[in-house]
Formats: sequence, structure tokens, C-alpha cells
Amino acid sequence: MKRGKLELTWVGKEDRPRLEPRVLVEDPQKSYGDPTSENMLIFGDNLLALKALEQDFAGKIKCIAVDPPYNTGSAFEHYDDGLEHSIWLSMMRDRLEMLRLLLRDDGTIWITIDDNEAHYLKVVCDEIFGRMNFLSNVVWQKRTSPDNRLRLGDAHDTVLVYCKDKLAGKTTLNQLSISDGRAKDFKNPDNDPRGPWASTDFTGMTGHATPNQFYTIASPSGKKYPPPAGRCWAIAEESFRKLLSDNRVWFGKNGAARPRLKRFLSEMEGQNAWSWWPNTEVGHNQEAKKEVVALFGADSPFDTPKPERLLSRIVQIATTPEDWILDSFAGSGTTGAVAHKMGRRWIMCELGEHCHTHIIPRMRKVIDGTDQGGVSQAADWKGGGGFKYYRLAETLLVRDPELSSGRHPIYVINPRYDERLLIRSICKIEGFRCRHEGRLHGVSSESRFLHVTTNLLTQAYLDSLASDLGETQSLLVYCTRKNRKLIVPDNIEIKKIPRDLLAKCDFEEDK
Repeated sequence: MKRGKLELTWVGKEDRPRLEPRVLVEDPQKSYGDPTSENMLIFGDNLLALKALEQDFAGKIKCIAVDPPYNTGSAFEHYDDGLEHSIWLSMMRDRLEMLRLLLRDDGTIWITIDDNEAHYLKVVCDEIFGRMNFLSNVVWQKRTSPDNRLRLGDAHDTVLVYCKDKLAGKTTLNQLSISDGRAKDFKNPDNDPRGPWASTDFTGMTGHATPNQFYTIASPSGKKYPPPAGRCWAIAEESFRKLLSDNRVWFGKNGAARPRLKRFLSEMEGQNAWSWWPNTEVGHNQEAKKEVVALFGADSPFDTPKPERLLSRIVQIATTPEDWILDSFAGSGTTGAVAHKMGRRWIMCELGEHCHTHIIPRMRKVIDGTDQGGVSQAADWKGGGGFKYYRLAETLLVRDPELSSGRHPIYVINPRYDERLLIRSICKIEGFRCRHEGRLHGVSSESRFLHVTTNLLTQAYLDSLASDLGETQSLLVYCTRKNRKLIVPDNIEIKKIPRDLLAKCDFEEDK
């Protein structure tokens, strides 16, 4: 109440992690296909993975599609899906805040959820993205028939859709291809040479109407039509006359009906989506299970996979070829598989071991062109491309087991870190771009540099570094040891490892 805003509260909401920006380390043995591919499969905790992506991908992701654990109380093999409610909300809040940072100004996020948490998640998303940036609550018909075990069984899941900044007017959504069912609505009763057409309403709301939208139309039969009560005509009379002369107005077979506009199928680029997605259009749970069984066998561990057609619709509405798509709850890898087949660049994050046992084999089949299920035929997918596999580097600082006590931990550099990984990690923590040559290891601008050393920082060492700088350049030096009476130039700042790193973030090997 003191903060003066509407919000959802829960136990532990004020607890915020101070995340260590981990380095992403590629494992070429697990990467596959085109070595120049930008697609990324990241193995590790997805919150740390998102933090690791922040420096390079903030504001660059066009579409985020996530299928988080539903918090149903039933223990999933690969997710802790029965988290206590408050813990689940904090888990989602932390990740959604990171996802928003990665989203492009014209991008959208699509979150699949069921009724157990959908309404709470909606309020959390309102806080993070802003209530004005809510776009839609898509209802996906996930079942094909009622559940006979329940008097009132659930038939749908929800897909919450938010944009980055609706008021800026940058959000872009595409039309869908005209479906066969929609195309059947177009007829040609008057043998118009432009082909099949459908008639649409010719009236409009009066809220922003001008006086020249109120006029009387005479049908070919002579019957006159003023605008219906409380409505106006959709366009001015002069514009209507042009449409009439071009045979774009329909008065019914007998020429006596109220006027309607003709929309020609040949002139339509697509059709607008709406928030009801029946399973006939985007698939259902049984279809999804058949897809994963075809890929992984009858013992597939995924109880609630999503059909490729569902992801295909999201991709079609939210992106164009070469856009970036991110899924930080990769699961069985459906998002990446569909994005790949549809010519988008993708990033997937997954912590479970099925990252190796299921996602990698699945993506290899996609790249080889041997996966012809799902949307492969609709996308005319024949194979190609590749991905790079990354793991999260271990934490930079670890507790010294000999010197630390429970209340007073002593941190040291992780003994598994070599010099290059140490430099990359400190560059990432301080927000510098890592350079792979010379003594100026990182750069944050044209005039600000970073140097990292585990050697003793002496006066001669410092003076030598200073000689590498131009008159308008400055340097941040991280060292483990330094002489006490150093004369430090004004354009050089010295920080100690680990002391000054500990002030930046929490360092724990297991998050």
C-alpha cells in the first residue's frame, strides 16, 4: 500500500539473486553441422544462462517462447514441477525479468501455462512487462475430447502474450497464411473475373466518424439504406462511389440487400490471427506425444510436450526468417526444431540430462533432414544448418576449504580456471568486451580498457601498462597481489581479486 501500486505479494518476493555472469564455453564435440552456425544450445541452469546471454543479446531477441513447469504438484522427472507456490513465483519472476532484458523493442514473449498458475502468472507478467503491454490470452485447445474421469475437465492451456513496449508502436505481428477452411468461404456468385470473394460488413462505429460517413445508399433494386441505428458507413461517400464503380459492393443476389464489401481471395496476403486456437489448426497433446514417440521411442520421458504445429503458429505470427527465437525451458527441443525448420536463428537452454539424450539427437535429425515429422513437410524442410553447444563455466570464485569457516568463508579463484577463462570471466562481470590479443584484455569503449593478472603488480609492471595507453584512454586493472606503495596514474584504477569481485555478485558453484 505504501508503494502505491497494484501487485501480487508472496513469501520471499523481496529476495533477489545477485547473479554471476557466467562465461559460455563451447564444446565442439557436441556441436553439430555447419561450423559457422549461430544457433546455440546451452546446457545449464536457465537463469544463469540468461544472465550469460545478457551482454551479447540484450534487446536482440525477436520472439521468446517458453513452456515453464506448470507447478501442478505432480513430480516431473526432469523438472521440480511441484515447487511451493511462492518459490515458483519467485523462480518465474527472476527469469521473466531477464527475458524482458533480452527482448527486442518490437518483440513478443509467448508463455504456455495451465490454469493452476495462469492467473497468478498474468499478474506477475503485468508487473514485469507492464499491464499495457499485454497483447492476448490465447486459448489452445489441447485435448480432442472431454476427460471422462472429471465432471468438468480441462480442455485447454493458456498462452500469455506480451510485447516490450506497445505505446512505442514498434510491435510487429504477421498474418497467418489463409487456411483451407477459410479459403472455402470465398465464392464467386456473380462470376467476377477477379475470382472468388467474400462479403464483409460495410458499417463502422460512430466514435470517430466524420459527417460524410452518414449518407443514404440506393441498391440496384431501388431500395434505400441509411446507416443502421448507432452506426455509420465505414468510408466516406466519395470513396464508396469508387468502390461501387469497380464492382466491389454486393447487394445480394437480387440486388436488394444491405450493401457489403467484396474482399477477393487473390488480393489477400493472409488472415489475422485471433485468441482461439483449435486443435484442428495447431495440434493437441496426443499429436505431440506421437511426435516425440516417433523421435525418441515409446519410452519418451516427456509427459506434456507441445506439438510442432503450435510452435509453428507462434513462429509464423511473431517472426520473419533470420530472427532470433529463444526458449529457456527447452524440454524436448520442440521450439528449436520448429525454428530451425522455418529458417529462424534459435537459442535453447536446458539443465536436464535430456539435453544430451534427447535434444541433441533430435536437432541432429533436423539438420540431417531425417526428421520429416511435425511441420517438416509444411515448411518444405530438407535439412541443413547446425548449432553450437555451450555449457556454463563453473563459478569464478570458490570457498577455500582449508581457510573457510561456516560464518566466514574465504574465497579464492577456482583452481580449474586457466588465465584465458579468468580474463573472460572478469571481462563479463565488469561489462567489457574480451579481446584475444595484447595486454589490454577487455574494452568497454574506445577509451576504457581492462587488464587482468595473477602476478604481483609492481611499479614497473604498472608503468609498463600505462605506456600502452593513449592520452584520453583509461585502464582498469584486476590483480591478486600488488605492492603497497604504488604510484597510480589518474587514468588507472586498481581492483583486487577476490575482494572487489565479491562486491559484484554472489559466487556459489551450485545455484
